[in-house]
Amino acid sequence: MNAIAAIALKTLRLLPRATLLLMLLAAPVLAVPAMRADAGGTIEAPALKKPGLGLVILVSLQRG
Repeated sequence: MNAIAAIALKTLRLLPRATLLLMLLAAPVLAVPAMRADAGGTIEAPALKKPGLGLVILVSLQRG
């Protein structure tokens, strides 16, 4: 009986740590669908256009 009680006590001591660890691991996975539902979560700056840069590189490579 003492062995069963010792195992049960050890399991009860590990249970809070195991639940905390599982919650920490599951939190990012559960947060992904919430972020996808919110379309305004990210603010992005407009891309800078650099016209003609490819042409300059192409001409400089042909001359070299």
